[in-house]
Amino acid sequence: MSNVPDNLRYRDSHEWIDPMQSPAPVGITDHAQAELTDVVFVDPPKLGTQVSAGQQVCVIESVKAASDIYAPVSGEIVEINEALSSDPGLLNRDPYIGGWIFKIKPTNASEADALMDAEAYRKHIG
Repeated sequence: MSNVPDNLRYRDSHEWIDPMQSPAPVGITDHAQAELTDVVFVDPPKLGTQVSAGQQVCVIESVKAASDIYAPVSGEIVEINEALSSDPGLLNRDPYIGGWIFKIKPTNASEADALMDAEAYRKHIG
């Protein structure tokens, strides 16, 4: 069974956001990293990019596939996880703490309320 922290919000495309932090870290779920298997490259978004909720913002490549990563909320990309450039496997080992991909400064914090809570996400992934 995948690890699904209760304090996060989730997109159906398997991104998570911690709406209680500011700026809010965003990453992929434990379920997503398990499906991708070994992550070999992360192409992060550009700092300062303004994104809309649901917009494709970056790409993760694994030994199996390349996956688009979507913004869970609208806002500005204010930080990227530099550690992933030298150690993309962090996404596999620690998807929720060390393996966040970018931090976003939301323009409309209530957008996170429209995302799935942990219980709904657990049902989504079966």
